[in-house]
Formats: sequence, C-alpha cells, structure tokens
Amino acid sequence: MDLGGQSRPLRVLLVEDDPDNADSWALLLRLWGHTVQTAQDGLTALQAAQTAPPEVVFLDIGLPRMDGYAVAKQLRQVLSTKPLLIALSGYCQESDQQRSLNEGFDHFFAKPAKPLQVKRLLEAFAAGADAQR
Repeated sequence: MDLGGQSRPLRVLLVEDDPDNADSWALLLRLWGHTVQTAQDGLTALQAAQTAPPEVVFLDIGLPRMDGYAVAKQLRQVLSTKPLLIALSGYCQESDQQRSLNEGFDHFFAKPAKPLQVKRLLEAFAAGADAQR
C-alpha cells in the first residue's frame, strides 16, 4: 500500500476534537505533502479558515458546542471560494451519511477513515483543480 507523497500540495483544514486522531491525520496529511492547519472546535476552525482559506476541510461531525453541520454552513458563508468539505463521523448509519450530503458536504468518511481512500480522493481533487486552471 503506497501512502507516500502526491503530485500537488493542498491547503487542508482538519477539524477534530480528539487530539490523538487529529495528530495522526495531520501527520499523515503532511507526509503526503499537504499544508495542514488543525482545530479542535468549530470557532477555532472558522477563525483558521478565514486566516488561511483551505482548499480541503476534514470536519468531524460530533464537535463540542458547535457541531460539524453548523461549522460547514458557516464556512460556506464566510469563505469566498468553496473548499472540498469532507465529513468525518463516528455516526455511521446510512441516514448519517445522507444527512451530511444534504447539509452540503462533498464526501463522507466513517471513522476510522481508510488512509488509502482519503489519499485517492485528495489526489483526484488536486488533479481536477489543476485541470480547471
């Protein structure tokens, strides 16, 4: 399984309240060559996104105080460009996945997400973004 680097670095915002999970994913994303900001709650995520607008946002749904759905809605309101929104959730029923797509997420990964699937998605997104330039 190749989990090495990819062709083009992306600006990624990783919003995850579990520090171990956040650290692991941030490390992996950086190993793939991406620039990664992390946030453990919705308000911090919104501030980070306004400071350095991300191309990709990995967003935990079950955040404290402001859930991932509310954060996604606010991100769409405050950012001038639409990032790729990826839901990460421990809620894994089909209805949870459907709700995330209805709420404007582009993709849904049940926790624990499979690194190779995430890597392929990011590679496809980077290639598509390059093709649109």
